[in-house]
Amino acid sequence: MEPKPPAQDEPQVSRVLHLIYPASLAGEPILYRLIRQFDLTFNLRSAQLGIDEGWIEIQATGSAEELERAVRWLTAEGLQVTFPG
Repeated sequence: MEPKPPAQDEPQVSRVLHLIYPASLAGEPILYRLIRQFDLTFNLRSAQLGIDEGWIEIQATGSAEELERAVRWLTAEGLQVTFPG
């Protein structure tokens, strides 16, 4: 998936994403790929990672369209994505 050029006039939104990693993805560079492929800014809020599984909570900021694309990609990669309170 190629990065999309940033939209100049789109309003910025911010969402907290709770990403749950299954054991099968524990060694994959998901965050690296997320940062490289999407025009979003990320802030790591908290995490609990183990050898076999874990979760990460991030705040993502960018256009609503790009954020939706990133969530669809994460889900397609096999992560469970929730939006805490």
